[in-house]
Amino acid sequence: MFEILRRIPAETAAVIIMLTALCLAALSGALMKILTESLSPPLVSWFRFAGYALLLVPVALWRVGPQCFRPARPLVQVTRGLMLAAGNTAFLFGVRHVDYANAISILYIYPFIMVALSAWVLGEPVSKSAWLGVLGGFSGVLLVVRPDLTGIDPAALLILFTGTMVALQMLFNRKLGVMSDPVVVSLWGALAATAALSLSVPFVWQIPTSDQMMLIAMLAVLTALSQTLMITAMSMAVADRIAPFTYFEIIAAVIIGLVIFGTLPDMLAWVGMVLIITSGTVVKRLPGVLKFRRREKF
Repeated sequence: MFEILRRIPAETAAVIIMLTALCLAALSGALMKILTESLSPPLVSWFRFAGYALLLVPVALWRVGPQCFRPARPLVQVTRGLMLAAGNTAFLFGVRHVDYANAISILYIYPFIMVALSAWVLGEPVSKSAWLGVLGGFSGVLLVVRPDLTGIDPAALLILFTGTMVALQMLFNRKLGVMSDPVVVSLWGALAATAALSLSVPFVWQIPTSDQMMLIAMLAVLTALSQTLMITAMSMAVADRIAPFTYFEIIAAVIIGLVIFGTLPDMLAWVGMVLIITSGTVVKRLPGVLKFRRREKF
């Protein structure tokens, strides 16, 4: 496969690698949903980040050396890791009760939150066209969520919270990306998330069965692979060339939801997904809108 990728243009190879990473990320989310049927969400999050960190430590030592344990802006690195822990755990509580494809679609409110927060957090102007894209994306999310004003679904609100956490940690990525190696940023995110979630482990601990351990091992490997492939893709091509393809994860989630859970979104949810993808693609292609070097998914 790698020999074939070397023979095609770098930008095309980057898109193929990113699409592969997104499929792996969508599959890892499905594994987490399966695990939450028998394990507590905080425990599943802990296993995910602990396994991810164990896999990433030797990679970081090989790539950066002992300096990987002395990153730039350690407080910011730790804060980002806490956001990862909070967002991932909230997503797992929410996805227990929300169709998987719908959950991923709701999660993709994060690019619009990033644009909305950019002026406040980074002091960067946002064009009127970008605001229209944000409005379109938010409208798409509303079609998927379809909140009842007399009783808003708490599970959907948890996934919206996760989207907010993703947006904030992506803004942190933008600041940290010029200071630290991507592997170091990913490692510290995993270490901080594991440390924070360890506080809950004594209260939710249960010994996993052999089948659960197999799923946990697969989850750790898929997380490490998807993040590494995303970083690789973003290093091979300009971010705004790859960014529109990130919405392929919604399509992958629909397919995985059908194969694993036997569910499909209804018609209004399909309309909402199309609106999210269209608005997000337009926003990411507008000049002057935030361009991010990489992304780390919950």
